[in-house]
Amino acid sequence: MAGMTHITNNPPTSATALPQWGYKAMLLGAAAIWGLSTCIIKDTVAVFPPAWLMGIRFFLAGILLLIIFRKRIAQCLNREMLVAGAIIGLVLAPAYLLNTSGLQFTTASKGTFLTGTYSIMVPFIAWAISKQRPTRYNIAAALLALAGIGFISFSGAGEISLTFGIGEAIMLASAFFLGLHMAVSARLSDGRDALALSAIQFIVAGLIGMAWGAATEGTPNLTTFADPSVFAGMVYLVVFASCGALCFQNIGIKHVPAAPAALLLSTESLFGVTFAVLFFGDTLTITAIIGFALIAFGIAVSETFPLKKGSSQ
Repeated sequence: MAGMTHITNNPPTSATALPQWGYKAMLLGAAAIWGLSTCIIKDTVAVFPPAWLMGIRFFLAGILLLIIFRKRIAQCLNREMLVAGAIIGLVLAPAYLLNTSGLQFTTASKGTFLTGTYSIMVPFIAWAISKQRPTRYNIAAALLALAGIGFISFSGAGEISLTFGIGEAIMLASAFFLGLHMAVSARLSDGRDALALSAIQFIVAGLIGMAWGAATEGTPNLTTFADPSVFAGMVYLVVFASCGALCFQNIGIKHVPAAPAALLLSTESLFGVTFAVLFFGDTLTITAIIGFALIAFGIAVSETFPLKKGSSQ
C-alpha cells in the first residue's frame, strides 16, 4: 500500500480551501456525532444482528452518497480511485464489524475506553505506512488523551479495574483496525476526492458486512425496523454517523496530520458523556471532569508543539 502510485490528475475540488481550523472542526464534528452513536448501536444490536446492522448501515450510506454527489463522483472515478476505495473499505469493514459485535459482550464504558486506544496506535501505524515518525510530544499527548478517555469511560461505571474478556478483546481488535483505517485513509486520500473515496469504501464495507451476516447470522428480520426507535437509530447511523461523520473524518485527515487528528477524534468519549448527561440523565462525576481536563491538555500539547518530521523529539 505504501508503494502505491498516486494519481496525477486532480479531482474536482472547491474553489477555496478551508482554513486549518475548519478541517479540525470537521474532526471534532465527527467525534461529536460518534459520541451519540455508541448508545444507539448498543440499543440496536439488542434487537438486530450486528453484522447485518453494520452491512446495511454502510451500504445505504454509500448509495446515498452516490445519489447526492453522482456528478462529482462520476467525474473522478477511475481504476486507481476504485482500488484505493476498495482497500480502505477492506480495512473499514473489520473495524466496524468488530466494534458493533463487541458491544454485545462488554459495557459501553469499557468499549469506549478500549476503542479510544486507537489514538495511541495511529502515530505508530502512520509511521509504518507513511514513514512519518511520531514525536515525543505526539506520544505524550496520546497518553494524556488515553488517560482522559479512561477517566471518562469509568466515571459512572463504579469500576476500578478492567476485566479483560472476549468483549474487551474484540473492542481492542476494533481499535487497531480503526487506527489502521485512519492511517491508510490518510495515505491513500492524497490527490483523490474524499467523497468518492467515502462512497466506494462504504459500499465495499457494506457488502462485506452483509456477506458476513448472511454466512454467520442467517436472514435478518427486517420488520424490526417497523419500530420507530429502531428505524430512527438506523437513519442516524446511515446519515449522520456514516455519511456525515466519516466524510468529515476522511476530508479532515487529508489536511490534519495523523497524530493530532487522532487526538481530536478521541474527544468522542467527551462528547458521549456530555450527551449522556444532557439527554439521558447521567450524572457528571469528578472522574469525568478529570478526564475532560486530561483530553483537553493532550490536545493542547499536540496543537502547541508542531510535528517534526523525521525527528525523534
